[in-house]
Amino acid sequence: MRAGPLVVVGDALLDVDLTGTVERVAPDAPVPVVSDVREHRRAGGAGLAATLAARMSGREVVLVAPLGADESGEALAGLLEAEVGLVRLPLDGRTVRKTRIRAAGQSLVRVDQGDGRMAAGAPLGDGVAAALRDAAAVLVADYGRGTTAHEDVRRTLAGLPKDVPVVWDPHPRGAPPVRPVRLATPNRSEARAFAGTPEQTRDPLGQAARDAAALVARWGVAGVAVTLGERGALLSVGDDVPYVATAPQVTGPVDPCGAGDCFSAATALALADGALPSEAVTDAVRRAAEFVASGTVPQARPDPAVAADDPWELVERVRARGGTVVATGGCFDLLHPGHVSLLRQARALGDLLVVCLNSDASVRALKGPDRPVMPEQDRARVLGALDCVDAVLIFAERTPERLLERLRPDLWVKGADYASAELPEARIVRRHGGQVVLLPYLEGRSTSRLVERVRAHAGHARDEGAA
Repeated sequence: MRAGPLVVVGDALLDVDLTGTVERVAPDAPVPVVSDVREHRRAGGAGLAATLAARMSGREVVLVAPLGADESGEALAGLLEAEVGLVRLPLDGRTVRKTRIRAAGQSLVRVDQGDGRMAAGAPLGDGVAAALRDAAAVLVADYGRGTTAHEDVRRTLAGLPKDVPVVWDPHPRGAPPVRPVRLATPNRSEARAFAGTPEQTRDPLGQAARDAAALVARWGVAGVAVTLGERGALLSVGDDVPYVATAPQVTGPVDPCGAGDCFSAATALALADGALPSEAVTDAVRRAAEFVASGTVPQARPDPAVAADDPWELVERVRARGGTVVATGGCFDLLHPGHVSLLRQARALGDLLVVCLNSDASVRALKGPDRPVMPEQDRARVLGALDCVDAVLIFAERTPERLLERLRPDLWVKGADYASAELPEARIVRRHGGQVVLLPYLEGRSTSRLVERVRAHAGHARDEGAA
């Protein structure tokens, strides 16, 4: 693990969302009328990758990007400087601004303005070298606006120490990666276009593997991670056996805009922390899926040591930075697929998942003297080992009402097999401004049924032995 900032180099854009409601069609044309419009501005392109990285980690992040002196450029600079260090490069033309008009979670139209590109012959100045001097890792976020084609930028990146991992997120209109690069992260269609290998439509995963291997050789990079949307990502180091990181299932309407930036930023952060490429890709797939599922920026994964030693400190840290605290509760006596499905869905709704776990005495009061099967500390350890669970809190009463008075979660999640009337803790959650949410559950999965089956098998085995 290297100390120092993550430095993002690339083309920054201004993204504007105009979000409203559609209740009628215009009388003069067959188009939806968007009313009650609210405007939201955010950094896009390399700017989005930098802000995502800053929110996902406690590491300093510095963005090196060309920005114009126009209104969009100054608005973009203000957004960036609130979250990351900014080294401005000269821009020819107007700052690119992309405006999406949205309703009901869907984009209706996008309007692009601005023709700005990195000034080709402009000197970089001392700020770039100073930013890169102590970098723990570098992410190149190419959006085809000339930054990666600038000779001085390429020369500076090629001269980085070999132990500084570089992640290169390429663009069809951009320049190829310099050497050495630890990982390049094209999406599936970009990899197809870059590689130009014969297409095999019946084998999309094999096609991605062939494209990635071809790009490893062509670009001279250590590895290529091809993002595959809902299928996750495929990592190749040039051999015949790629590594695939599958993505958790995301249900409902989603907006994948920004998922690639989230993936590349998470990959660079993981490599800066000393992760292997396969570990970095796996973590990046998870973070990108969380981003797509929730529509919000995934916050930093909690420090496991803090989670184990002081869950309350972890909750306060997440709450202090404006994150969403999600909680659920139960006995979790024998962990089964229904539990795992619920916990993964719950974690995707926020930035922290706390499991309120019934103590042994609480389980006996609810389930009878023969339960629990596993003692509370073992159940807590099993839950804590899941990557979707950030903290476990044990309570001794029949319900977690007293615990929730202190925890005050933003979301209290239970399976849809519960009716709202069966949740006495719901009134406490709502009183503190929280929301109660029911999630789909897998039918036919039950700890009680598992225990009955085990006992039935054990009884059958004893009868056969006696015979």
